[in-house]
Amino acid sequence: MITMKGEIDTIDRRILDALQRDASLSQRALGEQVGLSQNALWRRLKRLEETGVLRGSHMAIDAAQLGLDLTVFVMVRTRNHSMDWAEGFRKHVARIPQVIEMHRIGGDWDYMLKIVTTGMSGYDAVYRRLTTGFELDTVTGYFAMETMLEDRPLDVFDGMAR
Repeated sequence: MITMKGEIDTIDRRILDALQRDASLSQRALGEQVGLSQNALWRRLKRLEETGVLRGSHMAIDAAQLGLDLTVFVMVRTRNHSMDWAEGFRKHVARIPQVIEMHRIGGDWDYMLKIVTTGMSGYDAVYRRLTTGFELDTVTGYFAMETMLEDRPLDVFDGMAR
């Protein structure tokens, strides 16, 4: 992947901001919104995709509407910190579809996972799968009672004038 940090200009940031808010915009509508012709916009979109700044497009789904009514943030501590172990653990976790995010973190914990599932029995099944086959020092879950903010777009103008 080519890094673009220094090559992203204000127009690129406007494109990214608009797409985060509505990825279903036509190229014509997006071009009008950011002040570019369709051809100029297409070239920028291709460059942003080729360099990995834009990665796919996704629709937000209301988990509760599908019966996925429990969100658990699982904290994991391990005694093994080798890169091989971490990659094996990442692959193990990636095979559990209810884990929608996994982060290696600093502080008292080593990993944080976000799990979305169907109630306590669903979480118990995920927990058993997570802890089978890997020696983990400590695993604890924090249960979300209410989601107050989610799916917020990145502030692509952070620290910059719009």
